[in-house]
Amino acid sequence: MDIEEPCIGMKFDNEENVYTFYKSYAHKLGFSIRKQYVQRVDGQIKRRTFCCSKQGQKGVDKRSEQVKFEHPISRVNCLAHMTCQLKSNGMFEVISFNAEHSHELTPTPMKHMLRSQRQITSAHKAVADDAAKAGLSTKSTIDLLTSQSGGREFNGFLDSDFRNYMSAKRRTEMIKGDGHAIMDYFHKMQLQDPSYFYLVQLDDDDNSILNVFWADGRSIIDYQHFGDVLCFDTTYRTNEYARPFAPFVGINQHKKSIIFGAALLYDETMSSFKWLFETFLSAMSGKHLRTILTDQCPAMAKAIEEVFSEAHHRLCVWHIYQNAAKNLSHVFHSSKQFAYDFSSCVYDYEKEDKWLQAWDDMLNKYMLTDNKWCNGIFEVRKKWAMVYGRHMLLSNKRYEELLIEFKMRERVPVLQADVEMLRHASKVYTPAVFKMFQDEYMKILDCIMYKVDKSEHITSYKVQCGRKDQEHLVTSEASTQSVKCSCMKFTFVGILCTHTLKILDKKNIK
Repeated sequence: MDIEEPCIGMKFDNEENVYTFYKSYAHKLGFSIRKQYVQRVDGQIKRRTFCCSKQGQKGVDKRSEQVKFEHPISRVNCLAHMTCQLKSNGMFEVISFNAEHSHELTPTPMKHMLRSQRQITSAHKAVADDAAKAGLSTKSTIDLLTSQSGGREFNGFLDSDFRNYMSAKRRTEMIKGDGHAIMDYFHKMQLQDPSYFYLVQLDDDDNSILNVFWADGRSIIDYQHFGDVLCFDTTYRTNEYARPFAPFVGINQHKKSIIFGAALLYDETMSSFKWLFETFLSAMSGKHLRTILTDQCPAMAKAIEEVFSEAHHRLCVWHIYQNAAKNLSHVFHSSKQFAYDFSSCVYDYEKEDKWLQAWDDMLNKYMLTDNKWCNGIFEVRKKWAMVYGRHMLLSNKRYEELLIEFKMRERVPVLQADVEMLRHASKVYTPAVFKMFQDEYMKILDCIMYKVDKSEHITSYKVQCGRKDQEHLVTSEASTQSVKCSCMKFTFVGILCTHTLKILDKKNIK
């Protein structure tokens, strides 16, 4: 239904109809509204003002000054509003209207997330109550309502809204089907999404399913944007068939995990992995990745070497820690310092010779020089120790990503210091990345620096942060106003490090 723009003189039967009209108009444009002002006489509403939810400014936090968390700024003094007044004929008439907003409006894919557009109806509540009595989880109930509405964007509420109403939870049971059900499901998905990709490997003898891979259109697009680095893991297993479930996982601009595709494997042999990786490349139009993180599986490593020959193969640090805790449990339990020393060998060193010395010192200190696991992990050190890695580029999740994007548009991050560098960063970075950058920037207050060398074009500095003894070498090139640090955080993580920010600040580069 087309919603016309409000104008002075419009008339409505009652105040509720005014609210409904303005809310529909707000949804069409992409902003949320709230009831700002009401005038009552003998309990009857005589005058009502509805305003943009971004009206006003953030008030002073009345809690302690040392609060651990500040809410993002959601009010930016927007003056858009509509005011109606009760006339003698019993009609509500619009007497004031301002259409101008002081902020960017919400785009169409996110409009349903606006607060004034969300409502849990009596029908939703009835389903929630029945689900609680039946023992269904909140997620199952939300999924049920989503299937009835045709999509989360048509639910009329966010998952968090519904969880506030629902109280009963239990784990979801997945009903597993046979091969025919899988194929029926894939055919159905491909009809809904022509870009949906799937491939099934069948056994030559009995035509039974061996390996299965699938990826929808959005996963394929995500890979084109964020597929330089991915993590491949087979530690998940289905309960009934004990088959490895293998997702290809990446990280988006919000530092949230995203799925590029997934597989059910018959086994963890080199042939199965090779089939899967070749299928994955085919689904992704042949685009090769740059870095792949996996667990320490020889068959997987061999398949990666054959299919992803140009990629850097790194071992996932999480798996390294898990294996260390399992194989060196006696050392972890006998010494609280060992965990710190081991972590230092994983992360802290920038030069290989110092790392090798630290590794030998650790083995000698804890009498691990003859430990089989330590010797084995040392042989593949270039796949997990950061000293070798710094020179390398390293249907629900999507909804969460859209929600994060919506929140980013709706709120302004709180700056810990009102300086140009942070103001600029807050505009170009996502909230997750900005938080990382701001944390780095604030550390420059606790850094010391001194010049160590200067030539015609290059100046070198040493920077030391906080109570750490380690010094970092930062070089600055005058002609390009570029800086480079030995920690290589910009190459490794994607944001400037404290050490380079210290030099930029010293040079008044804002």
